[in-house]
Amino acid sequence: MKTPADTPRSSSNPISFDSSLSSAAPALYLASQSPRRVELLQQLGLQFEKLCLDVDEARNSGEHPEDFVGRLGFDKAMAGYRALIDQSLPLSLTAPLAVLGADTIVVCDDTILGKPAGEADAEQMLRLLSGRTHSVYTSVSVISGDTSGEYSTHSITSKTQVTFRTIEPEEVQWYWQSGEPIDKAGAYGIQGLGAIFVSRIEGSYSGVVGLPLFETSQLLTKLGFCFK
Repeated sequence: MKTPADTPRSSSNPISFDSSLSSAAPALYLASQSPRRVELLQQLGLQFEKLCLDVDEARNSGEHPEDFVGRLGFDKAMAGYRALIDQSLPLSLTAPLAVLGADTIVVCDDTILGKPAGEADAEQMLRLLSGRTHSVYTSVSVISGDTSGEYSTHSITSKTQVTFRTIEPEEVQWYWQSGEPIDKAGAYGIQGLGAIFVSRIEGSYSGVVGLPLFETSQLLTKLGFCFK
């Protein structure tokens, strides 16, 4: 999968800057609206700011799932980087910065399962996953650069195999009524009630939640972040 390397240009994409996590402008920015990614990144003990922005998440025709999730992770990081430069947030002219973007998809039978559109959609997804093994891909991209527009890209994708036990029909209805599936890819949250369906996991638990901490820490360590 190739990622674009063009110089950032002006973007009309509006950005919301959440400074609630810190009173000072840090070097690290999280380009994600996911509360789960915020919580996971906080586990690494790093100071960061959250960027709330909109990114087109449409899949290109014929795009392989791993390429798709990798592109979205990159697109989110790049959108955040461009927005920081374009909208003149409180940064010095050559302030070093790193913008982290991530995306997670659930794949079963080569079908990408996104967030359910409603109860019927969630039921269909859970029935598909019931008693079977599926893949969860989470991509992480970090755009490292400064406000002059010079940057480099660092990306990685984790793949985790998750096996579900058989889910009974009444459990599907009960789980939907809990409200948990509504904003989750694949209509389940492994960090919540959805864990009762998981009989086996091979790979990154935090990757299934939304941000693989091992892979993320490896990327950030290469960029000079310290976890000691």
